[in-house]
Amino acid sequence: MNLDQILIAALQLVLSLVLGFIIGFERKMRSKEAGIRTHTIVCVGACLFMIVSKNINGADPSRIAAQIVSGIGFIGAGMIFYNKQIVHGLTTAAGIWATAAIGMAVGAGLWEISIVASLIIIIIQLIMHLPFKVFQMRHAITLNIIFECNDGTEKTKVMELFSVKRFTRISAKKENGKIIYKTLISTDKEFPADYIYRALSENDFILSITREDDD
Repeated sequence: MNLDQILIAALQLVLSLVLGFIIGFERKMRSKEAGIRTHTIVCVGACLFMIVSKNINGADPSRIAAQIVSGIGFIGAGMIFYNKQIVHGLTTAAGIWATAAIGMAVGAGLWEISIVASLIIIIIQLIMHLPFKVFQMRHAITLNIIFECNDGTEKTKVMELFSVKRFTRISAKKENGKIIYKTLISTDKEFPADYIYRALSENDFILSITREDDD
């Protein structure tokens, strides 16, 4: 590589660092699993792979690019986990995947495209988190509720308390002569901590309530 090529490569790496940092910063502000360091390293690394592939005699840049896409899949898979029928981390994994693509675009010399793509990702994240009903209509919380059931009315009471018509999942077992139900409720309604506290304190048959927001 001559001096001009080295300078261009350095600028590409710096641009990928900046773009990765911006995307990672937005994720960090929302306390997601992958933040500034992860997005920055992924973006710079993908950019470096593309720079190297273009400057190795006989190397096929498309093959190296394909390997980047495959390799980033392992990182993305590590961000996704499944817990009690709820999948978490999909947005973070998608962000890592897109950040790698941005780094590849920078390394391939598509500077303008990479900047536009970064802006689009940031705008999407910001818009979808705005407090507008149209963007929150699919937001759901999951409530894991454990309660005793003596005459069957308790199930109806739980559904009334949390404004649902059915349980997403329910299982029952007998403990010390009592029937204990473990339920899963998905709802788009907001139940603040004080409401959950009152539901527990005013209904002795409810043993525990655990709230877990979706991704």
